Amino acid sequence: MSVLTKLKRAARGEVKPTTAALETLRRARVSLSRRAEMRLLQQVTPLQTRLRRPFAEMTEEQLSSHFNNRTEPLFFPAFRDPATKTIQLQQFPSETAELIASAKKIAVEHRWELLGFGEKSFGEKIEWRRDPLSGYVSPLVYHRDVQLMRDDGSDARVLWELNRMGHMITLGRAYVVAQDETFSAEFLKQVQSWSDQNPFGQGINWHCAMEVALRGMNLLAAFELFRNSPQLTPSSICHLITLLDQHGAHIRRNLEFSYLATSNHYFTDVVGLLWLGIMVPELSDSEEWREFGFHEMLREMEKQVLPDGADFESSTGYHRLIVELSLYSFLLCRSNGIEIQQKYWDKLRSMLEYMRYYVRPDGSAPLIGDSDSGQVLPIRRRTADNHGYLLSIGAVAFDEPFLKSRNAEPSVELLWLSGVEALEKFQTLPATEPPRSKSFPDAGTHIVRDADLYLCFNTSGTGIHGRGSHGHNDVLSIEVSACGRTFIVDPGTYAYTGNLPARHRFRSTAYHSTAEVDGQEQNTMDANAPFVIGNEAQPRLLLWETKQDFDRVMAEHHGYARLSNPVIHRRTVTFDKGNRCWLLDDEFRGEGENNVSIRFHFDSGLKVTTQNDAVIAHDQKSGSKLVVLAITLASEPLLEVQATSHDYGERRDSITACWNTTNKHSKVSWLIVPVCADEREADRLNSCTTAFELPNRHKVSNEY
Repeated sequence: MSVLTKLKRAARGEVKPTTAALETLRRARVSLSRRAEMRLLQQVTPLQTRLRRPFAEMTEEQLSSHFNNRTEPLFFPAFRDPATKTIQLQQFPSETAELIASAKKIAVEHRWELLGFGEKSFGEKIEWRRDPLSGYVSPLVYHRDVQLMRDDGSDARVLWELNRMGHMITLGRAYVVAQDETFSAEFLKQVQSWSDQNPFGQGINWHCAMEVALRGMNLLAAFELFRNSPQLTPSSICHLITLLDQHGAHIRRNLEFSYLATSNHYFTDVVGLLWLGIMVPELSDSEEWREFGFHEMLREMEKQVLPDGADFESSTGYHRLIVELSLYSFLLCRSNGIEIQQKYWDKLRSMLEYMRYYVRPDGSAPLIGDSDSGQVLPIRRRTADNHGYLLSIGAVAFDEPFLKSRNAEPSVELLWLSGVEALEKFQTLPATEPPRSKSFPDAGTHIVRDADLYLCFNTSGTGIHGRGSHGHNDVLSIEVSACGRTFIVDPGTYAYTGNLPARHRFRSTAYHSTAEVDGQEQNTMDANAPFVIGNEAQPRLLLWETKQDFDRVMAEHHGYARLSNPVIHRRTVTFDKGNRCWLLDDEFRGEGENNVSIRFHFDSGLKVTTQNDAVIAHDQKSGSKLVVLAITLASEPLLEVQATSHDYGERRDSITACWNTTNKHSKVSWLIVPVCADEREADRLNSCTTAFELPNRHKVSNEY
């Protein structure tokens, strides 16, 4: 792809001429720096470390002694607190047993969980450049020359997860608890193996600065956990310091910055520099990394976090990532006396409050937009739809009961990132009832909820001010949870470059609980571009009102205005709190006639059946049901086998109910009725049809 083509694609959306000019100059400078970096990498010896005085004059033994005995800088409290072992065993016994078992598998079998693919075995000798899916071994070439998309089933995201070395934290935590030197020996062996196979600046594992930053942060954490092990010789400590220096230098030279738009990549880059600058002040560039990373992190928070607290990429998955980066960095700065202005703490708090509202009653999160299951400092591996562990950390950090839900338990992350006292503080915080309905107009997320009833109405754009790469064609889609069970869901992400057809299916209009017109996408997509999506829909919120007895939200989008028979899709959701049900109205405004498909995407594990003009999703384990009844269409829906992914790489078959019609019916309506295990289905349906004054033909007998 030519530079001009890349620039045109990146500049989609509104771009000021001055911004375009700056970006053109930046790309020219990057091109010129390529040759200079290649020359520099050829000159760098494998163990060259740039230390400031007096550390540059120390022997390996003196430097090792310094790192073993230093008391500053401070990492997260539990990493150095002798009480951590006792509290871990007492407060988290089952998690501790899993931790030790996992560490033994890593050390003995080279086997551990990788994203949603389950446990993977990496062989007697780990090949750090071998793709775990396709087996392809990426060559050792200059990092910018690596070809990521190969159309052979390989997926750089999966390989990078292996090379983030998050499993080293599992080894390190297990070492703290069990004091088993097998774990420390394996840590050093794998670090040396990785370094041997990935020379500085060469190959796929140096290609992306974000990945280098996340690996550097995980290595910092592992170093803290193993720092007092007798296995760490002066030579191995110096090797680790060199590796960290190389990571910082590489990030600084290869920042993923653009005048057009920055994203979670650049945010991670600068946070990585901040952490390296704080935790390895002995390095000659550490002060510059710390200052640059700190100020850029705060500047990016202003750019990337919307006024209502949501990340601007139209993705709850990447919102979790940005919350982790921000929250953990703020705690690290606090530990080291680095002051952060109150307005940024307030912004972080709003990010956590947004999360508190969108997390469902069962504690899981809706997967709006992309989610690659990425975590920062994975103390414990969490699936893509698990966000609640961050709320416990936030509740203590802000002394905020609102962030502590009823029956919430402290997360193990709270112990390791905030210390033993934080667990005690969490227990004293009063718990709160589930939040009420709330609209987040900047995010385009509208939460209609009461007690155990939850509906998420999505009016988000494609993200990054129309230049999004992680948004889906999910405008006006809904998610529904009731009776302790999620019924209607967003399908998730499943895959990126490893399976392009699946990638596009999971982000398509037809995979979301919204309307598809004439078989077209709401926003245009390119079959060869997995991270490009158009901005035609331009969703607009028309109404939001919440009262004691009911809530109502109305929005429309213009994604089908480009068709030969233009159509505007408008959807209204009305929530009757007393009768515990929702009315959904779809309007299609246009002059011609179009074919319309309206779908409801049900979660995996549900038994889905049709009965006349209704579809019934039944959770056979709990006995609860969700009934979706067509009010204005006297036709039985079609059941389609699609798929749902709760974690990157995981895929489960699920059922979608689809009604096909034309827009000559100016409005079609749906009644959504949850039926808990102890309720009569007929009584619930009759109660709701009466509440919304629906035609008598929808009244049902007790034999329904």
